[in-house]
Amino acid sequence: MKWNPFINAIAATAYIGAVVLFMHFIESLRHDTPDTLLDGMGVISLLVFSAAVMAFLFFYQPALRLIENKKAEAVSYFLKTLGIFGVITVAVLTLVSIQ
Repeated sequence: MKWNPFINAIAATAYIGAVVLFMHFIESLRHDTPDTLLDGMGVISLLVFSAAVMAFLFFYQPALRLIENKKAEAVSYFLKTLGIFGVITVAVLTLVSIQ
């Protein structure tokens, strides 16, 4: 499967949606329980994991192109991924604001 900026942006959006669903599910199970030390550890672990996933989705392919000395292609790939993700983000925020 050949990766392209559109697939990376969609994958980032899908990952964010999965995290939101997971957090909503956990919240529905634990809505009346006090916070514990493990909650903080879980949140920070999720943050680190999410940063790694997003770094892979946004930077892996451009980094490969940089290693191959294709600088213009690397920058273009990254900006396309970022642009498509930005459009998706604006669309989601627009849908949220009209509800």
